[in-house]
Amino acid sequence: MSIAIQTKIDELTKELNTYNYQYYVLAQPAISDYDFDQKLKELEALEAQYPEYRDPNSPTLKVGGDITQKFNTVRHKWPMMSLGNTYNEQELKDFDNRVRKVIGDDVQYVAELKFDGLSISITYENGKLVRAVTRGDGTQGDEVTNNVKTIRSIPHQLRKGSFPDVFEIRGEIFMHKSAFLRLNKEREDNGDQTYANPRNFASGTIKLQDSSEVAKRPLDCFLYFLYCENRNKLFENHWHSIEEVKSWGFPVCEHTKLCNNIDEVLAFIHYWDDARHQLSYEIDGIVIKVNDYGQQEELGFTAKSPRWAISYKFKAERVETILKSISYQVGRTGAVTPVANLQPVLLAGTTVKRASLHNANEIARLDLHEGDTVYVEKGGEIIPKIIAANVEKRPAGATAIVYPTHCPECGTALVREEGEAVHYCPNQDGCRPQIVGKLQHFIGRKMMDVQGLGDETIVTFFKMGLISKISDLYTLKDREAELVGIERFGQKSIDNMLAGIEQSKQKPFEKVLFALGIRHIGETVARKLAQHFKNLEALKAASLEEILSVPDVGFRIAESIHDYLNDAEHWEELMKLKAMGLQFAIEEKEVVLAGDSLSGKTFLISGVFAEYSREELTALIESHGGRMLSGISAKLNFLVAGDKMGPSKLAKAEKLQVPIISESELLSMINK
Repeated sequence: MSIAIQTKIDELTKELNTYNYQYYVLAQPAISDYDFDQKLKELEALEAQYPEYRDPNSPTLKVGGDITQKFNTVRHKWPMMSLGNTYNEQELKDFDNRVRKVIGDDVQYVAELKFDGLSISITYENGKLVRAVTRGDGTQGDEVTNNVKTIRSIPHQLRKGSFPDVFEIRGEIFMHKSAFLRLNKEREDNGDQTYANPRNFASGTIKLQDSSEVAKRPLDCFLYFLYCENRNKLFENHWHSIEEVKSWGFPVCEHTKLCNNIDEVLAFIHYWDDARHQLSYEIDGIVIKVNDYGQQEELGFTAKSPRWAISYKFKAERVETILKSISYQVGRTGAVTPVANLQPVLLAGTTVKRASLHNANEIARLDLHEGDTVYVEKGGEIIPKIIAANVEKRPAGATAIVYPTHCPECGTALVREEGEAVHYCPNQDGCRPQIVGKLQHFIGRKMMDVQGLGDETIVTFFKMGLISKISDLYTLKDREAELVGIERFGQKSIDNMLAGIEQSKQKPFEKVLFALGIRHIGETVARKLAQHFKNLEALKAASLEEILSVPDVGFRIAESIHDYLNDAEHWEELMKLKAMGLQFAIEEKEVVLAGDSLSGKTFLISGVFAEYSREELTALIESHGGRMLSGISAKLNFLVAGDKMGPSKLAKAEKLQVPIISESELLSMINK
């Protein structure tokens, strides 16, 4: 039996790795996404039941799950040096002259796209990925192996090939434009801070501590440079090594070109200066490398960069146009965002009519006036932005633009919280775009996933007066006669919608909490709050300090959820939803006791631990008869303290004379 199980796991692992290679490296998918996911789930189930047979480089690891409490600092065996930059074609010709002066005229260059991403160095031993390290300061960087393993295009185990026993391969982690726009929109909808460009998003993602969260963000990678001992004996030149690593299964950019002289390099640059706008990812220039390894060694290095390579950076495209007006958009969370309406102008291959202005600070910094001629740029930013006004072309007597003091939708005085750049409309229950936005958020796929009900229908129902708050959705079944008369809304559509609304009542507590649209409460925070407090009543009763004890919950998040639940109107609405059948408590699973050494004792966990995550410690305590509390009180028997525990919590425990124990002391109690 065990041999059959191991064989099945090995076969699925090999099969899924092949499909990943065909999809991410060859760009030739051989199986549907659905069928791939079904096979992946089958492998996950087998590995969970028989962990002793799991391959350490299993494709299931690409979904993440490991928590990194602190990134280790790793010294680079070969320094990750930066390249010299130029924006000038003459300087490129000067570079070519310097190269030929040292090594002669028999020189080839490899021209590569310069990706606007995050540099990474990945080490393989015997074909297996063992370590991934960021650039850092060039001599040492952060080890982010667990996070890099979630990137689908990076192989955990190489296919057969003549690769060295140990080598490093370097490249760039990036995010495609479409993924960036989609994820940034989700962050905006959740009331989270958005990223300025894909590079920042990719960089922020790779440094997340929870690899399962990294796996949810579609990062990609191109690899382009190999380091190993005696590299010159394996490969004649850089071009040869690129062709070879591609055959090993690494993702290599298809647009790299071997050039015989500097004129061919310049032609390559001219082509991509225009064609870059057609790529699905951002590039900000071209990297030029001397091809021959022997010539590279002869040219050597300066203190900062190699003499055999240089990067040509494209100038950020800039155009001049007229600022027609500024409109102010009110989002679901009440954030008021200014948007510049421009006289249409062609920029980077697209017609630009609007540009982001971010907030009041930006308007003041730019000193914008009505009718200004402005410079609009689209460099590393996907969304065009105004970078300056042409004061010389400013109309006589033009009035300076002043950020509004009241909501453009409902007239309520705007507020601006200390430390934040954004103005908010506080009238969350009476401001039309906030009401509609919250309703649309509630029915969304990642929230309550109400089938048969879309954003446009929400707008229609709101205008008709059928809905103005979430509980109204669950009374629509009693107003079916009014629904029948709506244009293009037949009986089948009504039946599907009502069935979808009814089915949404089965969504778990964490989904409901996320769906409510409470400012700063995203999907991950909602899940952690639900897991920690178990039910809505316990969450409402919690103090700010108790809420702050939940992992990843900062002061603003804690204050937001606390204020929301302690608002009388909000609580009345929540109780109405609870009476209607929505889930406001997690489904407690029966705990199978592994022992009773902690029976009758209560615990609270705080801080960061070396051996176990907080969730794992909670499971250990409960499986040995212990009970978890949500806060420090006289009823608490033990506070399990790790690193970085809050001083106020420690002081309160000491004041109440609650015994404070370490992770190892807890394990000793369990073992006894």
